[in-house]
Formats: sequence, C-alpha cells, structure tokens
Amino acid sequence: MAERGPGVYSIAAHRGFADALVAGLIPRYREEGFGLARLTLLLPTRRAVRIVTEAFIRASGAEGGAGGLLLPRMAVVGDLDLDETLGPLLDPLGEGADLPPAADPTARLLALADMLRSDPDTRATSAPGLLRQARSLAQAMDRLAVEDVALEALLDPEVVGLVGELAEHWRRGTAQFARILAHWQARCEERGEIDAPVRRGRLLAHVAERWRREPPPFPVVAAGVTSAAPAVARLLRVVSELPQGAVILPDLDLALPDAVWDALGVAGNTERPDAPVFARGDVTTHPQYHLKLLLARMGIARGEVQAWHRSGPAAAPPARSRAISNLFLPPEASTVWAELPAEARRLSGVRLMETAHPEEEAQAVAVMVRQALAEPEKRVAVITPDRDLAQRLVAHLERWGIAADDTAGRPLSQMPAGRLLLQLAEIAATAAAPVPLLALLGHPLVRRGEERAAWLERVRQLDLALRGPRPGPGLEAVRSAVAAREKAYPGLAAWWDEVAAILAPLTDDAVPPSLALGLDTLAEVAEALCGAAIWGEADGRALAAFIEQWREAAQGIPLPVEPADLHALLSDALAEIAVRPPYGGHPRLSIYGLLEARMSRAELVICAGMTEGKWPAAPAPDPLLAPPVMRALGIPGADFRIGLAAHDLAAALGAPEVVLSHAARDASGPVIPSRFLLRFRAMLGRELERETEAVRIARALDKAPAASAYPQPEPMPSAEQRRVSIASTALDRLRGDPYQFYAQAIMGLRRLDPLDAAPTAAWRGTVVHAVLQQWHDGGSTRGELLPLAERTLADLSAHPFMRGLWRPRLLAALQWVEDHNAELAVQGRQPVLWEKTGATEIKGVTIHGRADRIDRLADGTLAVVDYKTGKPPSGKMVQEGYALQLGLVALIAERGGFAALGGKAHGFEYWSLQKKVDTFGYCEEPVPGGRKITGLPREEFVATTEAFLIEAIDKWILGSEPFTARPNPDLPGYTDYDQLMRLEEWQGRGATSA
Repeated sequence: MAERGPGVYSIAAHRGFADALVAGLIPRYREEGFGLARLTLLLPTRRAVRIVTEAFIRASGAEGGAGGLLLPRMAVVGDLDLDETLGPLLDPLGEGADLPPAADPTARLLALADMLRSDPDTRATSAPGLLRQARSLAQAMDRLAVEDVALEALLDPEVVGLVGELAEHWRRGTAQFARILAHWQARCEERGEIDAPVRRGRLLAHVAERWRREPPPFPVVAAGVTSAAPAVARLLRVVSELPQGAVILPDLDLALPDAVWDALGVAGNTERPDAPVFARGDVTTHPQYHLKLLLARMGIARGEVQAWHRSGPAAAPPARSRAISNLFLPPEASTVWAELPAEARRLSGVRLMETAHPEEEAQAVAVMVRQALAEPEKRVAVITPDRDLAQRLVAHLERWGIAADDTAGRPLSQMPAGRLLLQLAEIAATAAAPVPLLALLGHPLVRRGEERAAWLERVRQLDLALRGPRPGPGLEAVRSAVAAREKAYPGLAAWWDEVAAILAPLTDDAVPPSLALGLDTLAEVAEALCGAAIWGEADGRALAAFIEQWREAAQGIPLPVEPADLHALLSDALAEIAVRPPYGGHPRLSIYGLLEARMSRAELVICAGMTEGKWPAAPAPDPLLAPPVMRALGIPGADFRIGLAAHDLAAALGAPEVVLSHAARDASGPVIPSRFLLRFRAMLGRELERETEAVRIARALDKAPAASAYPQPEPMPSAEQRRVSIASTALDRLRGDPYQFYAQAIMGLRRLDPLDAAPTAAWRGTVVHAVLQQWHDGGSTRGELLPLAERTLADLSAHPFMRGLWRPRLLAALQWVEDHNAELAVQGRQPVLWEKTGATEIKGVTIHGRADRIDRLADGTLAVVDYKTGKPPSGKMVQEGYALQLGLVALIAERGGFAALGGKAHGFEYWSLQKKVDTFGYCEEPVPGGRKITGLPREEFVATTEAFLIEAIDKWILGSEPFTARPNPDLPGYTDYDQLMRLEEWQGRGATSA
C-alpha cells in the first residue's frame, strides 16, 4: 500500500468552518452501525465542541432526521496561546502515561507571591501588589513552557548578551524571573509536581508518540486547532499522517501569492534547529502568520495543504475569500490595491456602520438584530471584545422581549455574589465606612424573602442616621450615631446591634493576617446575611468554587494578607473569573467574545466595538522579559496577538452578510477606528457600503419631542398655607429668593447631607457653636477653650479634612476668641446670653431666632454677636436687606423675646474665624464709620430691620405675592433648592414667568 502524504486541509473563510467541516465529515466517515461515533475530533476549545455539536444538529435536521446521528467523540486539545485553561485535558487519550500531577494554579500563584516577598528586587510590599507581580511571573512561565523553553535557555550566551545591553530595569526583571523560576522548579521537584502547561505538553507528546508507533484503529481529525505551540504542532503532524487522520485548518489562504507568503517572515522556517524562530522583520500582525508558523513546526509546506470543498448553509460567494486575502496584504504588497480589478476587491454584503457613541452603537446593533430575527431561520451573531457594549446590547434587546446571552460571560466581580463578597471585604478595609456599609446592607441578596421589606426600611433609617461627615472608624462609631437618632427611629439601635454582631468578625483587630482565615470570615458573614441565596445562582456557585479553591491553596502558603488588603486582592482575582449565563436565550442569536466566536457562523455577523485598543487589543509587552529576549527565546511577542485578532476578523468576514461597527468616541473622548477598518476603507474606496438605516432608526427611537421652555417658578400657596413663622435666618431667603423660603418653611423640605461628606460650612459652624457653648457654660475660664475644642473635635469627627486642614485653623481662631473675650472683659463687657432661642410677634406672625451670643456693655446696652466660620456678609448686603439676622435677633431682644433680658441694642458684630491678613479671627460690624461707607447706622439698625421685616410680612405672609424663584440671580445665597426649582432649565434662556 503506497504511503499517502499528510492529510492537511484548509476551509476557506467564505465557506463557514463548523458547517463546512460537518458537511465534509458526514459523507466521509459515516458508516452503518456506529458510524460517526468511531470518529475522534480534536478541537481547540470547549466552546468549539458546542459549536461543532450544533453544526451536526443542523446537518441532521437538513437531512430530514432520518436515522439520526451518533456524534463523534470530541476531545479538547486547547489553544495554549489564548488563555485557555491549562490542565490535563488529554488524560483520557493518554492512558498509561506516567506523568507527575499538575501543580494547582492558585497554589502556584500564592507560592510565587510568597517567593517575591523575600526577593531583594521586589518593589511591591502589600499582598495585592505581590499577587499582581506573581500573575505576570506565572504568565511568563507558562509561555516558556508552551514553547518548550527550559530555564537553561535564559543562560544561553546569546540571551545573556542581549540582557546585558538592556536598561537596568530589564536586567533586574530578567534576573528576578530566573531566580523565582529556579526556586519554583525546585519546589515542584520536592513535591513531585510539574506545571500544568508542562504536563499538557508531555501528554501531547505521549499521545503523538503512541499514535506514531501504533496508529489508532479509529479515524482521528484535528479541526480548527491553530496553536503553533511545538507540542501541538508535533501532534498535528502525526494526526495528518495517520491512515484515517486529517488536520483541517481554518482560513489558511492557499491563494496568497508565494512572494507575499515569503514576505511574512521567517516564522520558524529555519535551516538550523537552533536558529531563531522569529526574525526582526517578521509581519507577526498578519492573520496568516501564526498559520505559517504552525505549518513550519509541523514540517509541512503550504503547497501540501489541500482545499476543503464542502460548504455550510451560511456560505458566502467565493469572491469573498479573495477580497479578504487582498484586504490583509502586508504593507508593501498592499500597493496593488490601486490596480485590483473590481472582482478582486468585491466585498458585497459587507457594510460599515459609524455611530456617535457606544450607547448609540448598541441601539443600532439591537435594531439590526431585531430586523434579522424577524426573518424565519435567519441566524445572527454579534462579535465584540467590548463586554460593556455587549451588556448594553442585551439591555436594548430586552425592550422587544428578545433574550440574549453574552456567551463570553461577565467577570464574577460584577455579578451579585461577587459584589457582595467585595463589599464585605471593603467593610473590613474601611472599618465600616458609611458608603460601603449601606451598599452591603441594601444588596439584593441580603435578607431575601418576606423579611426584606422590613429590613430595607431599617437600612433607610440607618442611611438617614449616617448622613453628614463620617462618624468615625468601626462599628462602635456607627452605634453612637444610631443611638443619637433612637428617638426619631425607635428600635433602630436594637436592629443595629444584631447587624453589628454579624459584621463584628470583619473588624476584629485580633484576627491574624491570613488569606485562608480572611476567606473563611467573609464566607461566614456572607452566609449569615444572605443564607443559602449567596450560593444559589450560577455566580454563587462560581464564588463557592473560588473560595474553596483559594482557601485550600492558601493553607500551606505563609503569605500574610492584612484585612485592609483583602478587597484589592479579591477584586483582581474575581475579575479574572468569567461567569457565563445558563443557556436559554434566543435560539438564533449569539453574542460572542473573540475567543468564543471562533468556528461559529451565522447568516448575519455584526462585528461591534471595532476601535483601536479593543479590536485589536492594545499590545501589552511582558513586564519581566524584554521583547529582544522573548524573540531570542522563540516566544511570540505582544504583536502576535494582533495577527490572531486579524484572523478572527477574517473568519467573521466570510459570512454572507457582515456589518463592521464602531463609535466615534467612548466615555473618555474621541477614539481611533480599528486599523482593520482603516484598511477596509482604504481598499474599497468609493465601493464602500455603509449601514445608515439602523443608525437612523436608533436615533429616532431615542428622539423625544422638544420640551417646552420651563417657566420661572412662582408658587401661589393659599392664605392659610402662608401663615408660617419666620426664623431669624429665613428672612434673608424670603427677601432674596422667596422660592427657597417657600420650599423650606411652607413645604417643609430639607436637603439631606451626603454620606461620608466632607465637613460643610454649616457643619463646621455647628462644631464651633458646640465648643463655645460648653466654654460659656463652664464660666469662660481663660486657658480652657483650646483643650475643650480639642476634646470636642476628637469626639465629633475623625474626618481627615478636620485633622489635617481645618482643625489647626479653628484652634488658632478660637485662641483669638479667647483673647478678644478677655479684652472685652477689661472694658466691662460681659456675655449674658448664649445659644438661646427667643421669639416675638409682629402683626400676628411669630418671629423666632437663636442668639449665638448677647453681651451687656458697660453702659447697660446690648451687643449682638453672630459667629461666622467664613466671611461675614458685607455692609451693602445688610443695607439692602439681604443679611438681617443680627437685626432680627436684636429686635427680638429689645421686645423681650429672650427671658430675663432687656435693653437697647447698640452693638452688632460678626465674629469671623476666617483668616484676615496673617491672623485667624476678627470682629466686624456692618455699620458705617471711618472708611466703611456701607451698612446700617447704629441708631437705625433695628428700626430698619423691622421695616424690612414688615414689608416682607405684608407681601408674602399676609399678602398674595408669589414666591418667585431667584428674582435676584446675582444675589449670593444658598443653592439647596436649585434642582427643585429646575434652575438650569429656565435661568438665562429667556424663560418667562407663568
């Protein structure tokens, strides 16, 4: 029997790989009895197994289902360069192989981090930083293992010479990598283990050698495997030579001119075994480069590869493959574009869609998907590396009741169970800061069921209790804040005690810094809050597997992990775990990432998110090994992945109908279209087809009729509603911005402070008033004010703003208050009232106010003092009637509104704690005199204030004047109610009153 040549085939892009593969396998290997069940298919990924299975089902249905099909056995070889899970997946094929077990990847990661901790060249000190560096180390080690590069290769004179010529940080990185790799390999030898990629390579070598000696009695076909790893290439060579074997490659361009093929570079075609695999001029970004490298390592010339002539149901015209080949010509060869005939560049059915931003792009893609699914039996595939865009698309499709699954999955850190674990870790890291605390307690998995409504009501009350500056670190500080609001929210303190008991292990300072113990604590608290709901869904099961795996791996690793580091560590780890939804979406719609899309095919393929940095992804060089070192070791560089992304696009372009989509900008600003799109535009020129209808519909969907101009608000409450009291601080609002008075005094609305807020001017004023009140209550003893302020500030807030910036300023200003008070005492002036509330009636309307301080002067008259933490109102503001608090307090005092206090007001003072010139603290009166020409004369101060007050009462309280919003737009004031009055919708736009 004559020896046959290697059985290597290529399925052109326009044929559709999976369907064309099945269309050829069925007649070739189907027999009576078990038929296809005797066939073994070697596929690159688990995802490819599902895609090929679906193709067999479609083929069975196309044949009418007569007799059905027994599917072939499918084994996953693994595309080792594309982040597929490395593990002993070929054990079933490698029976009898005496190989050590594979080291657990998580245990290796933690062990590497622990080794880095004691390495002199390590810059990171925290556990998250060490683990990030350990991930880079592990990835570099895997790349060496995949390419069969041993540790000794780093000591090769050529490599050592290259390292010596590099910058200092590259030399240190290479030396550190070699040290850690040697330590790790010694540890593996002690434990009788090997790395997972090393074991994979040995398994592949074992299977290849076994099949070479004893060809299996069943047919073997390797389909879609494009990894150029040496172990994979050797196995594929053996499979191609088996009596019933074949290797079927996707989209190998057999029509590419030899000159262009040679121009791609060396790609492993070397005369000497020890010669470099890659040369400096290699076009590694070309979609055919990695296939050329694979053929070279298989020892097969391109001329020995045969064309696969079967096609699937979603095949495009043959001219499509020729156009795709021309589209990706290397730079020098692309000069022929200007001379190409129309049939050589024809990409009919391929359209370009440009949108303004990602949201519009997702909407337009959703429109195209909906239109396509309205056609019976038409399949749609959306391919995008942008997971945010995929989630937008899923949300838009829900508008029309179309269930779509993003088969690339979402990071576990973004799923409910993962977020809850991270929130628990953040509680530990921030000592129960208000924002993460409330986010945790309101999480949708916490207290699910009948008790959730009552639970959320308590969370809402806790939210209100914690508004304002942070109460302090720890659960006890929260308990103090809750206790202060117990009268407003009865039972809240008891509820919080139960919650604090659950959360206490997270903030226990006695817990030793251990990753295993930290994970145990987080899991126990999560289950105490959520019950079994935390583990119930797909993300919960993934989280349980993650915790179990990491906890077990951390048992034997002495790497210390502080509670404050858990959040950053877990964020990195959970972000690498993809949770794929349970299948059940629309049967004719798939949303893929680049890896998941390989070998798939549909009648309409939409390639979305095609911007530079996304498709292709920005090349990230290895942080430890310099590019020249990688090239000398025979390891593909960062640009190699660009060629893989180009190959993914070439495969997608083979569909009958293709739309290439990109947005002009993203959240950060304008973006550059993918380099592949720029080639597309350059080659097609005027023949470029554009998709504009979907964009037009997407814009129309979101286009709402123009809203009419919002009028300047002028509320007109009834006479009964107007009869409210006026506070001494509210008259300024009533005269300056009546709408704000209406919202506060009549509607009873108050602005809520933000959570964990920086201390506001009002809050700082409250602190100052509290300090001075205690000082006066204690007898205003000289030398006691500053110690009292220190104690009060320590009790009230631990906010860093207080400690670092405002506290020293406040203490300096309070020293001025103490000194100034002593000077006034010498003059015979004494405080007689402080922090007291008084009231009087004018025209039947109650006027009330709180006096900061009122002094009795030596002549028996009164001086009214108002404390200010900022700049006091100007004399002009007082003169025009927009800063009347001093006058109103004086009016109440003169009319006997403060108990046991009478007399005529003669002094009207602002004591500001702000800096003036080079000192903190000063006294200022809004009374004309000297160089000051604005303000109210001392003798007319109270009378003028009363006149302003009566005018306001007559117009707004007893009259019918509307409470117009911002009648004086240039007048400075509060902005608490600007959103309520919809200020930006009418001010400055010519709005008229209504």
